[in-house]
Amino acid sequence: MKSKFPSQSLTINTEVVLPNDTNHVGNLFGGKLMQWVDISAAIAAQRHSSRVVVTAAIDHVSFDKPIKQNSVVTLEAKVTRAFSTSMEVFVDVFVENTITGEKTKCNEAILTFVAIDQNGSPLPVPSITPETELEKKRFDGALRRRQLSLILSGRMKPDEATELKALFLKD
Repeated sequence: MKSKFPSQSLTINTEVVLPNDTNHVGNLFGGKLMQWVDISAAIAAQRHSSRVVVTAAIDHVSFDKPIKQNSVVTLEAKVTRAFSTSMEVFVDVFVENTITGEKTKCNEAILTFVAIDQNGSPLPVPSITPETELEKKRFDGALRRRQLSLILSGRMKPDEATELKALFLKD
């Protein structure tokens, strides 16, 4: 299977925050943002794998800045690393100043997707070849994030996490 570039999975979705999307103080519901994040990330994973995908985990979500009603929100999702059947997808969330066009990053999320067949069994996915410095940084960090997730779920013993150990132990 031929390796792909993160740019081949790039998915950009733009939404406007309507009154039904907000809480009592006029900020976007976190759950609504998570819905948009999940959809954007799923499309990116599907573009990368050319398969049906399912969300396996939401590994990280940050709500750094509130998003106000009437804001224009842009979500940019890319596959950052692919393992045998799973893919890590990073989603950057921006709010746009509709007058100047300037975009400010306000949130981010990292999700894991698995490609599946018609019976729900995992399928192999292409590897990733990062190109930009940011893509390389996220690619390198993905293995550490995966090992931490596997340890926390009890599917990996801490002493097997070579990438994580390398951060703390010098040979």
